[in-house]
Amino acid sequence: MKVGFIGLGVMGRPMALHLQRAGHELHVWARNPSRIGDLPAMVWATPAELGRQCEVVFTMITSSADVAGVALGAAGLSEGMAPGSVLVDCSTIAPEAARDIAARLGEKGIAMLDAPVSGGVQGAIDASLAIMAGGDAAVLERVRPLLDCLGKRIVHVGPNGAGQVAKACNQMIMVAAIEAVAEAMRLATASGVEAAKVRQALAGGSAASRVLDVMGERMVRRDFAAGIEARLHHKDFGLALAAARASGVATPLTAVVGQQLNALMAQGWGQDDTSSLLRVLEGA
Repeated sequence: MKVGFIGLGVMGRPMALHLQRAGHELHVWARNPSRIGDLPAMVWATPAELGRQCEVVFTMITSSADVAGVALGAAGLSEGMAPGSVLVDCSTIAPEAARDIAARLGEKGIAMLDAPVSGGVQGAIDASLAIMAGGDAAVLERVRPLLDCLGKRIVHVGPNGAGQVAKACNQMIMVAAIEAVAEAMRLATASGVEAAKVRQALAGGSAASRVLDVMGERMVRRDFAAGIEARLHHKDFGLALAAARASGVATPLTAVVGQQLNALMAQGWGQDDTSSLLRVLEGA
């Protein structure tokens, strides 16, 4: 297939490469052309030009406004994509933004899936991402062979926006777990106990988790170089809290963890790893 990809960051680039290596003709556009580098792809000057060439376009960019601009703005995808083509947005954005963009694209006969992913940079590299899809089930089946190049678990959650709701839930659980690990490592150290040994002990019991394995190791080693930058989790928590407020749902734990992320950002650690929540506690 002729497949477009916009958003060639630490996750988007390996995702685009998986599609190209699977035999699909890859087309790209980047706001910052240096991101393209030696990627084996056809490069276009605008999203609209890219859209004219492709049956399916993937986006993996930061914010609701970014996705709306690329999809609907001047020289955006909607000005080039043909009726019957599909936009698969793997970004993490607000559910209502996903619904609005899908509706406006639908007016031109362009289908959209909101299909945010979980699994981090390593999941993108390993093509083992979890993909949470919102949109028409028939559209999902059309593009499933492409999604199979990217992930191991693909779940149709519901209509447009449902994928983004699922991603908000994912982030709530995951980052709360990072905060819990940070508090445990801080307690261990403050009690005069070696944090590495505590982590090793916990890994064999009911507290074992991927977050303890990965983030706990980073905390023990004090390796705060970004896997996924903390500013992105801060952005995601804003989306989750806004969705909860709109739905009238109480999320007290999420609100507290959100405040810890606010404190992390205030320390200037937004481009570091979210394991920096440990450093927030150390400065408390």
